[in-house]
Amino acid sequence: MTIERPARTSAKWRAYPDDVLPLWVAEMDYPLAAPIAAALHDAIDRSDTGYRWVGDLAEALAEFSGRRLGWAPDPQRVMLLGDVLVGMAETVRRLSSGALVITPPVYPPFFHVATNVVGRELVEVPLVPGDGLDLEGLGRAFARPEVTAFLLCNPHNPTGDIWSREQLVEVATLARRYDVLVISDEIWAPLTMPGRTMTPYLSLGEELTGPDVALVAASKAFNLAGLKAAQVIAGSADTMRLLTERIPIEVTYSAGQLGVIASIAAYREGDAWLDATRERIAVNSELLGRLLAEQLPDVGYLAGESTYLAWLNCRGLGLGDDPAAVFLERGRVAVNPGLDFGAQGAGFVRLNLATTPEILAEAVRRMSVAIQR
Repeated sequence: MTIERPARTSAKWRAYPDDVLPLWVAEMDYPLAAPIAAALHDAIDRSDTGYRWVGDLAEALAEFSGRRLGWAPDPQRVMLLGDVLVGMAETVRRLSSGALVITPPVYPPFFHVATNVVGRELVEVPLVPGDGLDLEGLGRAFARPEVTAFLLCNPHNPTGDIWSREQLVEVATLARRYDVLVISDEIWAPLTMPGRTMTPYLSLGEELTGPDVALVAASKAFNLAGLKAAQVIAGSADTMRLLTERIPIEVTYSAGQLGVIASIAAYREGDAWLDATRERIAVNSELLGRLLAEQLPDVGYLAGESTYLAWLNCRGLGLGDDPAAVFLERGRVAVNPGLDFGAQGAGFVRLNLATTPEILAEAVRRMSVAIQR
């Protein structure tokens, strides 16, 4: 089957040769939401491409979060930065001093930011298959004197798990007991699947989460990664003061004016598009399950509660630790190697569901052919 490649020049469609079907990086194949496109066209028409101005962004975020997630952050506790990884690096750098805890398999930049960007020791507390967060393991890690921060992925990438309120309360309680900063990456929060809800970490209340921060953006939910406008939410006025005092103003200019404009439009006018997109992803998730059962029955797949990422257990295929390399070489399908997410990802791949059913079906067909060659 021939797949017509879009005219887009972004990384997803240009990182590999034309004969490769790209289902790797977290970028959607869907058209931009009409209100966002209109806001950007209007900005270009009025030549509004100067230095970013925060404007109503914090208020729009609070409205969106209150409406969609049941919790509205204080707009006075919102800082604008270029993207969530900048926010992660800067909050680690400015608010902590020692080792960092992560819960692999987890988003690969968690490793990179900790070790290469801020030069910290990593303490790994792997997820427990079937249970998720290892709370006892986190307690032991937090008790270590060198540990000063925890990078929480909520919802979790790549598994799509949503942590319960009870689990998050336990995390926050442990963090306060051992004076550990929690940095909650919540970029996937708007993309919970229909019928699912997630608990924003800071919604637990200032008594539990005052020293902590959450990192959010419209980029994943509305496909705006290239526009650079993420938000750091402080758990208290004191934490916001520390962020304002310690993060240099030049760092805040990593955000762009068009990103601010697009994010405000997304938060205020993007609900209908977001709901339709969540439905599309849910349909694709169900389709993927059927396709795998028919063509790759030895691949394990548990549909995630959030994200548009499928975490596929390919160990039963006998392709070794890096089945992604086989799917690329023999099937011309690009997926993320599980090993990029930590040693626990050996034999796994991550596949992007935010595409068309036709592309998804062709990808599974090619992957099936790849294991037969």
